[in-house]
Amino acid sequence: MRRLLVAANWKMNGSKESNALLLNAFKAGFDGSADTAIFPPAVYVPQLSEELAGTSIAYGIQNAHFEKSGAFTGELSMDMAKDFGCQYVLVGHSERREIFGETDADVAKKVAAILAAGLIPMLCIGETLEQRESGITEQVCEQQVGAVLEKVGIAAFEKIVIAYEPVWAIGTGKTATPEQAQDVHAFIRAYLAKSDQAVADKTRILYGGSVKAASAGALFGQPDIDGGLVGGASLIADEFVAICNATQG
Repeated sequence: MRRLLVAANWKMNGSKESNALLLNAFKAGFDGSADTAIFPPAVYVPQLSEELAGTSIAYGIQNAHFEKSGAFTGELSMDMAKDFGCQYVLVGHSERREIFGETDADVAKKVAAILAAGLIPMLCIGETLEQRESGITEQVCEQQVGAVLEKVGIAAFEKIVIAYEPVWAIGTGKTATPEQAQDVHAFIRAYLAKSDQAVADKTRILYGGSVKAASAGALFGQPDIDGGLVGGASLIADEFVAICNATQG
């Protein structure tokens, strides 16, 4: 059975003081029913490595380069993330794809590098509003997952977390209905199952896109939704704790 995972993407937000308040509230509030991971801005990873020592809360970086080192000003390597105890790397977020021009091929190379470093990729996929209204949501998701599948093979998906984030629901306050989200999650799992049913059954697929405490229980109760990747609500202590504790069953 897949264990629920709830992750916080803090994006470009935070300060040492506000982070400490959030982390203290998280540590005090989680009931342990879900795995939890936090993606802070990279400069705050050392703070998390200290504040979360001895807890079950994992953390990672929001982006990394696929090369191990070199003349890549402003970039981070997987080994640098490992130096500070990171377990996860967020990859393929729609903001990286749209604002910074990352292609499916770029994302696939990063996933391969993350796996080679012994870290866990959290692979973000999802369609824009225009693509959904054009009826090509499944085509877009298949293309984004397929690029990674072609690069690393199906067995690697036992170590990959997928986060389905409809772009039209990120930061907009709009959330896909539990049924809409479930339909896409089921499609993604069925697509993986064409290559290996056992691997597909093990792969955790999270939902992201304006997840809130009020919607989390219904979303997480769907058979193919294994948790959430949470943006804005992860910066509100009580809200994020409630989302993490919103398990069913």
